[in-house]
Amino acid sequence: MSEEIEEAAPAEENFKDKYIRLLAETENMRKRMQKEKQEMIRFGIDNAIAEFLPTIDNFEQALRFADQATSEVKSWAIGFQMILSQFKEVLHNHGITAFHSEGNAFDPAYHEAVEIVETEEHPEGAILQEFTKGYKSPTRVIRPARVKVAKQPAATEVPAEEQLEPK
Repeated sequence: MSEEIEEAAPAEENFKDKYIRLLAETENMRKRMQKEKQEMIRFGIDNAIAEFLPTIDNFEQALRFADQATSEVKSWAIGFQMILSQFKEVLHNHGITAFHSEGNAFDPAYHEAVEIVETEEHPEGAILQEFTKGYKSPTRVIRPARVKVAKQPAATEVPAEEQLEPK
């Protein structure tokens, strides 16, 4: 009987080891699934908010000219400014911020070049103008800024025949 117990001890240790490893694996899988769930929720929120960004842009654009309008239109503009503030508060509550691009260097992760201008007045890749604001969340860029970028002019080459002929 004692031989059977001695033979069962290593098997018992083996089962205990497998059980502990299985518990650890299960806990790791639970944590990984929880993290993936949170990432999916965040991604969904970011995408839903991204659909409202053109509306926010339109509000800002329209309100830019409100001070030049009649007093009646200015009264309406105050209400629209309140609505715009509520939109911006929602963005803030979700950690979404607009980022400034003009004057910075072009970064394809944050910017979309919609126009390129050859100029010697600015360094290559400098952002000259921002057409549409970019927005980012703490984890990713939600919408890249649409910008005008500086490019150095291409050197004009003189054809080889003209270089050889004396003037």
